[in-house]
Amino acid sequence: MTIVRVADLRLRRPYDKLCAMSDQVRVSFALVQDSEGWPPVSAERMWATPTSQDNVVVLDNIPFFVRDVACYDVVAVTEDDEGVLWGGKTLKWSGNCTIRVIPFHDGPLQGNRQAVLDAFAPFGVDGEGAASLALVALNVPADADLVAVKRLLREGEKDRRWTWEEACIGDAWADA
Repeated sequence: MTIVRVADLRLRRPYDKLCAMSDQVRVSFALVQDSEGWPPVSAERMWATPTSQDNVVVLDNIPFFVRDVACYDVVAVTEDDEGVLWGGKTLKWSGNCTIRVIPFHDGPLQGNRQAVLDAFAPFGVDGEGAASLALVALNVPADADLVAVKRLLREGEKDRRWTWEEACIGDAWADA
């Protein structure tokens, strides 16, 4: 396993990975399901890159269900008896926001996840889609036009393209 220092990492979009999968580890995050069984899993696994610090990783993809973490956050991990790495405290927030979007099947986008990604791409926002759930997790970089992104989210909700929720935000997002 290649170990890199956080300071040496060049942040990349999830789809522009330069490192081999062998340089990455899987980190699990425990989830609490509500009375309706949401989220549909009890844990979410994310790709991460180890740092030079023991038990510290940089998250390399966008969470679908985990709250309060974003792509490229620096997170503490612990290893259980079975060798599973479990995500813990966020040590350094990347500044990115995580927004979840669910396109309506009976709306103008007809549940099309790619149409959601295409709508936000001009703002430098990327994302990942989960086909089985008709869910899109967006990664909103700190330097994106947050006002424009929020405007598009609200317009899409108003015209029934989608519904959305904030999964990890900061003050700049809240103030936009």
